[in-house]
Amino acid sequence: MEKLLEVKNLKKHFSLAKGESLKAVDGISFSVNKGETFGIVGESGCGKSTAGRTIMGLYNKTDGEVLFHGNDIHSLKEKEKLNFHKNMQMIFQDPYASLNPRSTVSEIISEPLEVHGLFSSKKDRMNRVYQLLEDVGLNRDHANRYPHEFSGGQRQRIGIARALALNPEFIIADEPISALDVSVQAQVVNLLKRLQKEKGLTYLFIAHDLSMVKQISSRIAVMYLGHIVELTTSSELYSKPLHPYTQALLSAIPIPDPDIEDKRERIILKGELPSPVNPPSGCVFRTRCSFAMDACAEHKPIWQEKEPGHFVSCHLYNPDIMRDGNQSSKALAFK
Repeated sequence: MEKLLEVKNLKKHFSLAKGESLKAVDGISFSVNKGETFGIVGESGCGKSTAGRTIMGLYNKTDGEVLFHGNDIHSLKEKEKLNFHKNMQMIFQDPYASLNPRSTVSEIISEPLEVHGLFSSKKDRMNRVYQLLEDVGLNRDHANRYPHEFSGGQRQRIGIARALALNPEFIIADEPISALDVSVQAQVVNLLKRLQKEKGLTYLFIAHDLSMVKQISSRIAVMYLGHIVELTTSSELYSKPLHPYTQALLSAIPIPDPDIEDKRERIILKGELPSPVNPPSGCVFRTRCSFAMDACAEHKPIWQEKEPGHFVSCHLYNPDIMRDGNQSSKALAFK
C-alpha cells in the first residue's frame, strides 16, 4: 500500500515558566496508507489533538518528522505550504467555535477557494459552494444563513464542507463528533464514510470514544500521556487488546445487553492522569497499572510487534523483563 503520511518520532513540547516543559507529544511514530482511516484514541489530556495539530502544521514540531508524500511538512517553503494545505485539511472539534459567527455559510465555505484562487468568478465559486452543501446533506438555501441558525450537527456538516472545498486527499478529523448528541454522532460518521468512498479520501480520525472509532477506522493507535502504547487493526484491537490501558478503555464501553452488562467486570484505573510536565519514569502508565513491576519504573518499554501488525509498548511482553523474577503473579496471569 502507498504510504500517504509518515510520522517519525514526533515530539511537541510547550515551554513553561521556570524552565519547565509540557511534553504533550513525546515521540510517536506511525504511518497512514492512502485510502484508509487511521484512528487515534485516548482519554482527554493524552496529546492526541496536539498530535493532529502538529501533523497539520498548526503547531511547530519540537522534534521528529512529518512526511506527506515523502516531504517533511515542517521544512516546506511558503509556496510549498500553500500546496500542502490544499491537499490536507482539518475538521475541528467544536462546530460552535470553528465557524466565524459574522460570516455566512457561503463566505465560510468559499474562503479557501478565494485564498487559493481556484475560481475566477463569484458565480463559479457559489456553484462550488452549492455542490459542497449538497455533498454534506444540506441544500443551497442554507448558503446565506449564519452559523447560529444551525444545530450542532448541521454546523459540523458546514465544517466538513469547508474541509472538502479544495478537494483534499487527506483530512484530519479532530474529535469531530465529541460535541454532538449521540443520535447525531452516527449520522456524521456515516457521512464521513460515504464521502471517503465517493471521493477516495484518507482520514486521520482523532477521538476518545473507542466504540465510535471502531465504526470508521481500519487501524487504531491508542495514546496515553504523549505516547502510543498500542497499534493494530480495529478488529484486532477489540478482540485481543494487549496493553492494560487499552483493556481498561474497552471495558468502559457499555454492552447493549443488560444481562451481560450486569455480570461483566469493569477495569477501573487507579489514581489520576499524571502531569505531562513531570511524567513518570520508565513506563508512563505504571502509576495507574495493576500489573506494574519494579522494572516498569526503571526502564521504558520497547515498541515491539507482538503479532503481525499488532504493536505494543509494555514490559509484560518483554521476555527479558519477565524472566528477571520481580514480576507479580498477577502480571503472569495477565500474560
